[in-house]
Amino acid sequence: MAIERKLARWEDVPRFSSLVAERQFWQTTELDTPLMQASLYTPEGSESTTISLRMDPRMLARIKRLARQRYLNYQSMIKQWLAERLEKESKD
Repeated sequence: MAIERKLARWEDVPRFSSLVAERQFWQTTELDTPLMQASLYTPEGSESTTISLRMDPRMLARIKRLARQRYLNYQSMIKQWLAERLEKESKD
């Protein structure tokens, strides 16, 4: 199927009655480039601060193992988890 329309606003995405309806919609619709770029996460500053965190060695080993399974750096994975939790907490 060919792309028939580009969405410029998230408000234009309808509520879908089923997964089939949603799949059909996205097969013919794509996001406009500015909307897609605005959706990318950009940190609130280019600086970062180094911290020290004491952790149980077994917990750290488990985190590193999970990160390896996901082909991630364990520190990046921890930062991702923290960012996700912050988003969740700020919505409550």
